[in-house]
Amino acid sequence: MRVELHAYLGGIVREIGGTALGVNSMPDHVHMLFSLPPAVALSEAMRLIKANSSKWVHERWPERPTFAWQLGFGAFSVSKSSVPQVLKYIENQKEHHRKTTFQEEFLNFLRRHEVEFDERYIWN
Repeated sequence: MRVELHAYLGGIVREIGGTALGVNSMPDHVHMLFSLPPAVALSEAMRLIKANSSKWVHERWPERPTFAWQLGFGAFSVSKSSVPQVLKYIENQKEHHRKTTFQEEFLNFLRRHEVEFDERYIWN
């Protein structure tokens, strides 16, 4: 499912006029690096990505009826000069998460970049 899902996610980004630069996943989350045209709001892009891919997964793999994305998402802008480093990070998800969980990593990222948050609303 992984490889096909990654390609499908990239296809959705392409359909809305964006460019998928990197996609990789773990059993509990997906990392994507993509660019969007100025006329497409990030929230709308994520709505389309999640809704269309969820529908596709249920049609393609009916034996996975519990597949669902979480309600929210995390999104961060990346400078062009950081793209190679971010792509390397995305490609090495399996190795990276041997050392730290996604939840630990995400909270540490928010704290390191001084993003205010209430943990009650992060894991829904």
